[in-house]
Amino acid sequence: MEVSFAEEIKSLRLGEGDTFHGEGILAVTKALLQSGVAYVGGYQGAPVSHLLDVMVQAQALMNQLGVHVEACANEASAAAMLGASIHYPLRGAVTWKSIVGTNVASDALSNLASPGVLGGALIVVGEDYGEGASVIQERSHAFALKSTLCLLDPRPELGHMVSMVEHGFALSEASNMPVMLELRIRACHVRGSFKTRDNQAPKLSTRHLMREPARFDYNRLAHPPVTFQHEKRKLEERIPAAREYILQHSLNELMAGDKHPDLGLVVQGGLYNALLRSLQQLGLANSLGQTDIPILVLNVTYPLVPSQVASFCQGKRAVLVVEEGSPEYIEQDIATQLRRADIQTPLHGKDLLPGAGEYSVEAITGGLLQWVDRYLPQHQSAASTWLKDLHARRSQAAELLGQALPPRPPGFCIGCPERPVFSALKQVQQEIGAVHVAADIGCHALGTFEPFNTGHSILGYGMSLASRAGVSPMMQGRTLAIMGDGGFWHNGLLTGVQSALFNGDDAVLLIFKNGYTSATGTQDIISTPAQAPSAGTEPMPNMTIEATLQGLGVQWLKTVHTYEVDQVKALLKDAFTSDFNGLKVIIAEGECQLERQRRIKPQLAQRLQQGQRVVKVKYGVDEDVCNGDHACIRLSGCPTLTLKDNPDPLKVDPVATVIDGCVGCGLCGENAHSASLCPSFYRAEIVQNPTVLERLWAGVQQRLVRALQTA
Repeated sequence: MEVSFAEEIKSLRLGEGDTFHGEGILAVTKALLQSGVAYVGGYQGAPVSHLLDVMVQAQALMNQLGVHVEACANEASAAAMLGASIHYPLRGAVTWKSIVGTNVASDALSNLASPGVLGGALIVVGEDYGEGASVIQERSHAFALKSTLCLLDPRPELGHMVSMVEHGFALSEASNMPVMLELRIRACHVRGSFKTRDNQAPKLSTRHLMREPARFDYNRLAHPPVTFQHEKRKLEERIPAAREYILQHSLNELMAGDKHPDLGLVVQGGLYNALLRSLQQLGLANSLGQTDIPILVLNVTYPLVPSQVASFCQGKRAVLVVEEGSPEYIEQDIATQLRRADIQTPLHGKDLLPGAGEYSVEAITGGLLQWVDRYLPQHQSAASTWLKDLHARRSQAAELLGQALPPRPPGFCIGCPERPVFSALKQVQQEIGAVHVAADIGCHALGTFEPFNTGHSILGYGMSLASRAGVSPMMQGRTLAIMGDGGFWHNGLLTGVQSALFNGDDAVLLIFKNGYTSATGTQDIISTPAQAPSAGTEPMPNMTIEATLQGLGVQWLKTVHTYEVDQVKALLKDAFTSDFNGLKVIIAEGECQLERQRRIKPQLAQRLQQGQRVVKVKYGVDEDVCNGDHACIRLSGCPTLTLKDNPDPLKVDPVATVIDGCVGCGLCGENAHSASLCPSFYRAEIVQNPTVLERLWAGVQQRLVRALQTA
């Protein structure tokens, strides 16, 4: 049972003059439909997952409009969809997560950008940059530069973001360039409202089919010798056309500042809100957005318009460029344009602002304060005091807390089916010695944190088996690659399994088969379990991964249920010590616990409402037996298995306890058995709506217990 987006889909149906209320990413989704998009594809990833998730579930609306929506196998296949806009007047949009997705899509993007597009091509990228990011720290800007893509960075206000989506398609068509729209996490989740327009059904669509293919035109192939002409067109035709459109439609905004017109600020559109708040702290702007210093808001960060930059900077005593991330592409571009125009206005940026990291209000204020002190020494502001007070409060809080709080590393969900495998792996290494483990992107990457600390490298989604290829020949023992089913289909099948089989590599691959791409929001994949034939039953098993591996020629293939720690442990040991020389694959199967809970909770509620018998399993710890060793916690890491004060006044060590939230997966008991820990765990069944016999037997048991207690 997937997460339902019924309310979000209602927002997509709003018409002319209605008011949309919601998050930025949903507003962008609505903007695509208002712009007459014909096809949408992508690969899920925060912070843009909802765009594709909502459209996939809005199939009825998409069919009504004639819009084709495709959940792609990876970002490369999504980018390749935009090839439809090379020959045909079709507006297409694809989406993925930040630099990691763009890395995967780069081959298709380069070959798309070379011939250019006829229909508007928009790439919505979730720019996951800064201390709160979940990926490597790089910027999408570099791809716009190298491939000559227009790059939009809209000011985070819903009406403006919607307008920039619509302009993005038009800009793409005017310049024949693909357009990348980057949305930071804050922009995706910013809330607001805007007046909607009617959705536009595309002229060519799944409801209005093209009668014949486009005429063959070699000039529209990304293939020599025409690629050399493409390069010239980028510089001589496309970029000038884009700049003309940017000026004609005022895509970049000039915020007037009458008090200090001899100074200027240039800012990426996505950082405008933070900059304005920083100016408020300095007393140079008010809460209504009126500023004392002129601001050039770059809603299009590439290409810049030289005449616009020169006009803004001409005659100013100094200009500060507020650009998040490294390198300072925009600052360098502006500096080059100013020098070419022989404009000697002092230009500042990374010399005052942080060289890397997210530009929070605090970070911007620190650099902006230095700039203001230099060029407006007469200006009195409370910003310096505000920063000092902020640092003082943090120091005071640290003193009041005393000893630093213990670290709280991320961990698996309660009952996650992947946790038992890491418990088994930890036990196996106690017997056979340490193993080199190539980790991967996905929920299982949480195994790199305590208490498991398992994984030597993470080099890309589905790349674990490929990343151990250089280690295996140099290692005395066998190496282990860990991969999820999402990573297997995304990239691992070809770059890992196929390559290992072709080269005859002797390695061990562990595939977590939880049935979904869980790390991106539990979306369905080709190996998602089939729906159960009737309510209350388990979903039908899906053997697609096994069949695919057998079809490729994998000879050593074993499947095990993840919660059976003893069996997982035995299989891992067998794989590392087997005489078989070749790729050994273990498929650890266990349904994602989040999806399982979404599936069974409504079923259980319905059965209770109908008066049917329902059994819930809970685990606990007998505090009289627990010896306070806590090995169970070190082997599990489950959030519901924790500590409490020892009830025995003669014992100091706290005892283990299972708190509310336990889903009854049984891992604590499995670990206790597999690792021969103390027998302090017990299993209890809570029966609701019991049968008559169960009530009678429970009564007998209670009377017997009371009799023994009084004896």
